[in-house]
Amino acid sequence: MSEPITVPPFAVVSGAQVQRVLHGREKEIVELVEATYRLHSAGYSVNPPSYFLRFPDRPSSRIIALPASIGGEVRVDGLKWISSFPENVTAGIPRASAVLILNDHDTGYPFACLESSIISATRTAASAASAAECLSRGRSRPKRVGFFGTGLIARYIHTFLTGTGWSFDEIGVHDVSADSAAGFRCYLEQSGTPGRITVHDSPEELIRLSDLVVFATVAGQPHVSDVSWFAHNPLVLHVSLRDLAPEVVLASTNIVDDVEHCLKANTSTHLAEQLTGNRDFLDGTLDDAMAGRVTVPADRPLVFSPFGLGVLDLAVGKWVYDEVARSGELHVIDDFFHELSRYGRAGQEPRRLMQD
Repeated sequence: MSEPITVPPFAVVSGAQVQRVLHGREKEIVELVEATYRLHSAGYSVNPPSYFLRFPDRPSSRIIALPASIGGEVRVDGLKWISSFPENVTAGIPRASAVLILNDHDTGYPFACLESSIISATRTAASAASAAECLSRGRSRPKRVGFFGTGLIARYIHTFLTGTGWSFDEIGVHDVSADSAAGFRCYLEQSGTPGRITVHDSPEELIRLSDLVVFATVAGQPHVSDVSWFAHNPLVLHVSLRDLAPEVVLASTNIVDDVEHCLKANTSTHLAEQLTGNRDFLDGTLDDAMAGRVTVPADRPLVFSPFGLGVLDLAVGKWVYDEVARSGELHVIDDFFHELSRYGRAGQEPRRLMQD
C-alpha cells in the first residue's frame, strides 16, 4: 500500500540560516546548478515565463514572479517573488529582496518560505562560475577579470569564482558610482584575494584590459555599443542582460541558459533578434556547451547571457531546506494550515459513523 497523503508542516527559513548553509559550499552549489541545467534541458522541469509587476509612478522598480517545477530526485514546485528597487541603494539598503515558496510535489501545499535574496545571488553566481569554467575550455584561461557593476551580485560572482579555483593576476573594477567602486575595491582587499586591483574610470578601459568581463549592473537598456572594445575576444558574463548593444551581440559567439527566456523583455539578445528578424546569432545553451554539443571558437568575443531560471532557485532552495531540516533547526509554524477538514468539525462525526 502507498503511504497516505498528509499535509506537510510549514516552516520559515531565515536569511541567517540560508547564509550559514551556503557559506563555503561553492563547489557543491555549482555542481547542483549544473545538474539542474541538465534536468531542465532533458525536459524534467516546467519553467514558465517570468511575470513582471511594474509601477507607472516608479519606472525603475519592479517585482518579478518566477514560478517553476523541477522533477528528478528534487521533485518540488514553487515560486520566487523578487523585487528590484534600485533607489534603495541611495538609502543604504540592498536593491533586491526576495522570498522563495516551496510547494509539496504530491499535495501542492506550500511547506516552506525562505529568505531568497541570498539564494538568488547564489544561483546567479554559481551559473556564472559554471559558464566561466565551461566556456574557457579551448581558449586561453582568463587571468585578468573586470567587474562592470559592483553590487551584491558582483561580490557573489567573485566569491564563486575564487571558491571554485579561479585566481587572477589583475582585477579591474568599474561602476557609475565612485563610492560603489571604492567599496568593492575595499571588499576585494579585505577578502585577501591575490592580484592587482585597479579601479577604472572608463568602461572602455575596463573592457579592453580584461580577458573575463562580468556585467552585473541594473542597466535597463544597452550602453556599451563599440564593438572594437572587444577586439581581444574576451569571455563576457553578461549577467545583467541589457548592457550590450545588438551590434556587440551580433559580433560575438552567443551562449544562453535558455533560448526562450533570454529572447524576451528587451534583453540585448532580444533586441538582436528584433534587429535581424532571426535567431541565427545564437550558438547554443550552456547545457549544450557542457555536453560538448557546441564548439566555441576562440577568434570572437564570447558572451554568456543567463536570464536566470526559476528551477535554479528551486533546486538551491530545496537543498538549503533539506540541510536545515537535517540540522534540526527548522522553524515550523504550528497550525499554519488550519482548515483541514472538508466539512469542518461538524462533519467529522458523520464521516466516522459511515466508516464503522
